[in-house]
Amino acid sequence: MKKDEIRRLEAKTPEQRFLHVLEQDFHCAPKVAQAVLEEAQECLAGKPGQIKPGQVRMILVKYEAGHGRALRDTATIEVVWTVNAGLADQQILEEQGRQGLRRVRIQRLLEEALEQGAAATQEDLARALHTSVRTIKRDCAVLQAEGVYLPTRGKLRGIGRGQTHKAQIVGRWLEGETYDQIALHTHHGISSIQRYIQTFVRVIELHRQDFTESQIALLVGKGQALIREYLAIYRQHNTPACRERLATQLKRMSEAGRSIRTSQKGGQ
Repeated sequence: MKKDEIRRLEAKTPEQRFLHVLEQDFHCAPKVAQAVLEEAQECLAGKPGQIKPGQVRMILVKYEAGHGRALRDTATIEVVWTVNAGLADQQILEEQGRQGLRRVRIQRLLEEALEQGAAATQEDLARALHTSVRTIKRDCAVLQAEGVYLPTRGKLRGIGRGQTHKAQIVGRWLEGETYDQIALHTHHGISSIQRYIQTFVRVIELHRQDFTESQIALLVGKGQALIREYLAIYRQHNTPACRERLATQLKRMSEAGRSIRTSQKGGQ
C-alpha cells in the first residue's frame, strides 16, 4: 500500500474523527485533543496489554496444533477471554436466566479463542465459567441440536472452521427475521444482535466503496476472519429480498450520520 493511501486510511479511523470533533466542535488545541483521546482510550479500553474488567487470561492450545500429542508437547498460546460482558450479559440474564447466559458465554468464549488463534476444549470452558464439564457438555449438546456452530477443539478436528454465531445471526436477519425472533433462536441479547448487524452493514458499506478486507478490518476494529465471513454471507444472500433489507438499513445509517452532522453544525 502506498504512503498516501495509508494516510488517507488513517484519516478515516474513529480516533481521527474523535480528534476532529474535539478540535472543530469543542475548539480544543491539537495537543489537548490528543491528550483527551489518550485519556478516553485508557478509561474505556484500558492501558495497552491490560485486560478489561470481566476478562481473564487463559492458556489454550493453538488452533493449528495437531492432535494425538501429550499436552506438554503441544503448542499453546495466551488469549484473553471475556467471561463477563457487563450490561450485555446482565440483559441476557434477565431475559433468559443463568442457563441461557452460560450458553451465550460458551459461544462467545469459543469464538474469542478462534479469533486469537486458539482452540478451546470443553474442559477449558468449564474452568473459565466455574462449572462442571458435564454441564458444559449438556449445554453444547443443546446448542448444537439447535444448529449453533461451536468451534471446540474436538469439533474443529478434521472439519475446519464453520460459520460463527455472528454470521448466523446476520444471515437470519437478512432472511427477514426480527430481532426478537433472532434472540429467541440464538439465545443472544437484542443489544448484541443490533451490534452485530450494525457492524455487518458498515462492512458492506465499505466493501461497496472498494476498500480491501484489511482496510475494512482496520476501520471497523474487527479481525479479517470476521470481515471475510461477513462478505461471504453478503454474497450468499444475493436475493432481491435480502438486497432490499440491506439497502433499507444502509439508508437508515446514512440518514443517522447526516442527522448527527447537522446537529453538530447547529451547535457551533
